[in-house]
Amino acid sequence: MGVRKDLQRAQQRTDLTDRATVETVKDEHGTVREVRTAALAADPGGSTPADIPFTNAAEAPDAVVLRRKEGEHWRPVTAAAFAREVTAAAKGLIAGGLEPGGRVALMSRTRYEWTVLDFAIWAAGGQTVPVYATSSAEQIEWIVRDSGARHLITETPENTATARTALAALPEEERPRCWELDAGAVLELATLGREVDDDEVTKRRTALTPDTVATVCYTSGTTGKPKGCVLTHANLHTEAANTAELLHPIFKEVTGQVASTLLFLPLAHILGRTIQISCMLARIELGHCPGIKPDELRPQLRSFRPTFVVGVPYLFEKIHDTGRATAEKLGRGASFDRADRIAVNYGEAHLARFLGRGRDPRGKGPSLGLRIARGLYDLLVFRRVRKELGGRLRYAISGGSPLDRRLSLFFYAAGILVYEGYGLTETSAAATITPPLAPRPGTVGLPVPGTAVRIADDGEVLIKGAIVFGGYRNNPEATAEVLDGGWFATGDLGALDEDGYLTITGRKKDIIVTSGGKNVSPAVLEDRLRSRPPVGQCIVVGDNRSYVAALITLEPEAVAHWLSVRKMPADTPMADVVRDPRMIAAVQQAVDYANEAVSRAESIRKFALVEGEFTEDNGLLTPSLKIKRHAVAGAYEREIEDLYRG
Repeated sequence: MGVRKDLQRAQQRTDLTDRATVETVKDEHGTVREVRTAALAADPGGSTPADIPFTNAAEAPDAVVLRRKEGEHWRPVTAAAFAREVTAAAKGLIAGGLEPGGRVALMSRTRYEWTVLDFAIWAAGGQTVPVYATSSAEQIEWIVRDSGARHLITETPENTATARTALAALPEEERPRCWELDAGAVLELATLGREVDDDEVTKRRTALTPDTVATVCYTSGTTGKPKGCVLTHANLHTEAANTAELLHPIFKEVTGQVASTLLFLPLAHILGRTIQISCMLARIELGHCPGIKPDELRPQLRSFRPTFVVGVPYLFEKIHDTGRATAEKLGRGASFDRADRIAVNYGEAHLARFLGRGRDPRGKGPSLGLRIARGLYDLLVFRRVRKELGGRLRYAISGGSPLDRRLSLFFYAAGILVYEGYGLTETSAAATITPPLAPRPGTVGLPVPGTAVRIADDGEVLIKGAIVFGGYRNNPEATAEVLDGGWFATGDLGALDEDGYLTITGRKKDIIVTSGGKNVSPAVLEDRLRSRPPVGQCIVVGDNRSYVAALITLEPEAVAHWLSVRKMPADTPMADVVRDPRMIAAVQQAVDYANEAVSRAESIRKFALVEGEFTEDNGLLTPSLKIKRHAVAGAYEREIEDLYRG
C-alpha cells in the first residue's frame, strides 16, 4: 500500500507537487505542439560536476555517499574517503602524462572504480571517453582514433587483450598508455602520483568551466560507425541537478527513507552515467553491480536493498516473468494471472481517482471488492515481487524504450511506482520524465525542468535546452543534420497530450510502409510483444510487403520453465521447441496482445519462431539492447522471405 500512501501524503505537500512550472503551446487547431518546464536547480555559477566529491567532503565529510561490495558485505564509503581516492587517482593520471583537455578512454563494466576514475579524470582536467566492455577491437580502434585518447583503462585481461589488438592498428605515436583495473590500476595510479602536489589537482579542477568538454560519448548505433557526442560539464550538471531536484524530495522526504540505489546500467551509457552524477550531487547512497542479467542482479538487489532503481523495460519484464514462473512451479499459475488482472484494474481505478478522472460518478476509485482482492494478492504475489527487489524498493525509473502500460500498472499495484523517461545521448540522458505524484502510464512524462519539447509537422520529436549537446566530434555534417536553431531533431516520432505529456510512437527511420500504403510503427508492436513470455527479442517487418509479419526469438529462461512444466527434457533441441504447436500457441497469445494496440491493417498477420537469440555478442543488438534492424534482416533473410511465400 506504500505507493497510495505516498501519493496521498504528498498531495498535501504543495512544495513538492507544484514546484515545476509547465507551459504548453497549442496550434490553431487546439493541438498541443510544444511544452516547456521551468528549471528547478539553481545556477551552479562556475562550479562543475568535477567539484562534487570535494564539495561533499567539505560540507559532509562523514556522510556515506557510496557502498562498495567486499565479499558478501557492502562497505560504506564516506564523502571524505571518496574525495581522497579521487585525488590520488587524479594525481596518478597527471604523473602518467594526462594534460588539461586530454582524453582518457575507460573500458569497464559498472563498478566502484569506474566512479572513482570518472571524477579523477575530471579533477585532473581531462575528458572521459566511455567504452563498452563488450566492444570489439574494431570499435575500440575507431573510438580511440576518433577521440584522440592518449590513455586507456581497461577492466579485465580479456578487455586488455582486445584493446591490444585494436591499438596495434594505430600508428605508434597514437597508441595510448594503458592500465587494467583487475591488475590494480587504481593502486598503480595512486603510487605513480605520490610526488604530485594536491594543489596541482585543485588548480586543474578549478580551471574547468561549465562550458568545458566533460566527456565524449560514442553512440552505440544500430548502423554505421558510432558518433562521438560532445557533452560539457554544463550539459551533465543541468541534467543531474534538475532530475535530482525533481525526484529526490519524493524518494526521501515523502517516504521517510534514506534514498539509495544499486546502479547496474552500463556506465558507458549516458543514462547510467548521469544517474551516478545525480546520486553524488544529492548524496544518495550508491552501489554498483556489473551485470544486468536477472540471475546476476537479483542476489545483489536482495543484499543491497535499494529504495529505488533505474532500469530498462527488459528488467521489469523479466521480474514480472520470474514471478509468473515461480507461481507456476508452486502450482499457483492461475493465481498469478488473477493477481495480474486485479493489479491492472486496481491501478487503473486508483490512478483515475488520483488524477481526477474517476470512472464512477462518485469518484471513489477502486471498489471495495477490488481493494480487498488487491490486499489478498498482496499477501500471495506482490510481496514476493518486492522481496525479489530487496524489500525496500518504492520507486523505479524506466528508460530506453516504452514500458508496457499493463506492466507499469502491475508494479503500481504491487507498491512500486515506475517513472518513465525518454532521452538520448545527445540530450545528456533524460529529456522527459514522469513528474512526481502525477503518474500517467503509457507516456514518458513531461520535459525535464529547464527543457522544451516540440512536435514537428511530420511528427518528429524536437528537444531544446541546456541538456542538448553541442555536436558530434569531427563530424560537422552529422551535427548540422540534427541541430537547427538550438532544437535537436531526435529521429523519434511522438505526440503531446493536452497536459503536455509525451508519448513516443516510433522511430522515424523505422517506419514500415506496406505495399498498400499503410504506415506502421514497429515499436508499438515490438514493445508489447516483448512484455509477454515466452517472447525474448523480436522484429516486425513488412516494408513494401502486403502485410505485417514478425520474427520472434524465445527467452531462454521462459523456455526452460515451459519445458519443466510439461515435464519435457531440459535439453530438448530448440528446433523442436520452435515447432511445437503448444509453443506456437503460447506465442500467438503474445501476438494477439500486441495486435490489440493497432488497427487491422497494422496488425501482425504471420510470425516465425527462430532458434537462437538476438544478442550483442552475435552483432544483432547494440550494447544498450536496441535491435540492429538491418543486421537482423540480413541474418534472417530466408526466414523473412518464407513469411511472404504462399
